[in-house]
Amino acid sequence: MPDAFPVPDTRPKRPRAVRPSHAASLLVLRPGTQGPEVLMGLRGARHRFMPNRLVFPGGRVDRADYRARVASPLRPEVLRRLEKVSNSRLALALAIAASRELEEETGLSLGRPPHLDGIDYLCRAVTPARSAIRFDARFLVVEAAHVSGSLAGSGELEGLRYYDPQEALALDLATATRGVLEQLLEYLALPEAERRARTVTKVLRNRTWEIE
Repeated sequence: MPDAFPVPDTRPKRPRAVRPSHAASLLVLRPGTQGPEVLMGLRGARHRFMPNRLVFPGGRVDRADYRARVASPLRPEVLRRLEKVSNSRLALALAIAASRELEEETGLSLGRPPHLDGIDYLCRAVTPARSAIRFDARFLVVEAAHVSGSLAGSGELEGLRYYDPQEALALDLATATRGVLEQLLEYLALPEAERRARTVTKVLRNRTWEIE
């Protein structure tokens, strides 16, 4: 006979993993005395995600990014690599989001509408499943010659300036930021022809780099 008064299950329930939001960051490079330097800024203390951390300009993809016009498209080889784990609409929206966030956070612009043909795809990082806030972030690269404007922005990033990658790596960085800088150094060591000929991209999952 079934128990009329079943004992409730008091075992702790494992929280459901948060689905990561699509996001994109744009690493702006300029020539420096020791080699290429990359634009970074300090995220304010009031931010829920990575407060008081040195980061690259970027943010989540908005709905409007899927509808925004562009002055020039992504190069075919860049689009192909972005499409490997997305689709053409998302790939374009990621580049547009990176361009939009760059202008909002730094005052630098790829134009209105943006010119995307100078952008390259560096790597990807997915926030670990245990995190309360998660992003599936693509890290893109562009030479400073392709941007215009003066450093200003909305104040979302403080102390904006260009860093030698080795200088930045000597600081207290988030794991993903450190990993992206290391990927950037590998990218910069390649000749231009080899950068354009790449067919695979690395993704950081649970502190481990994988090929996709």
